[in-house]
Amino acid sequence: MIHYQLRCTTTGEEHAFDGWYKDSAAFEALLKARLVECPVCGGTEVGRALMAPAIPKKGRPARNAAAPAEAPPVAPPAAAPPAQAPVAAGPMPAQLRAMLQRLRAEVERNCDYVGADFAEEARRMHRGESERRGIFGEATDSEAEALREEGIAVARIPWVPPSDA
Repeated sequence: MIHYQLRCTTTGEEHAFDGWYKDSAAFEALLKARLVECPVCGGTEVGRALMAPAIPKKGRPARNAAAPAEAPPVAPPAAAPPAQAPVAAGPMPAQLRAMLQRLRAEVERNCDYVGADFAEEARRMHRGESERRGIFGEATDSEAEALREEGIAVARIPWVPPSDA
């Protein structure tokens, strides 16, 4: 993985942000395809910013140096319930809302809405009884878990109001 400090000049202002990429070739390919977007304004006029080199202090190992082997982590007891992810409190940041609105628009543009029949349509597609395509709709937590147990990949997306609402 490679970490870059990036800057966007789309709006004339310089928005600074960072990104992690598989390698420099992957970053360059994404940049050339205009797939690197500014999280502030969504612009694609993005380039690398000047970065300070990571030079370790004397006596400290470099970041990329192999760390000493540690004991493997102890697995939690089998009877322990799965940990729930913490829920953030407060208003959603504008950048996150804008990205989720763009994601919603892409899903609505490229996938079929199947409503409350989501779980059953996903099963039909999985069994080959229905054409495989992108779908979205509603499913309960238990329906989503049952689909996962059957080997059907599903994901939940925070569904924010559209940007034109």
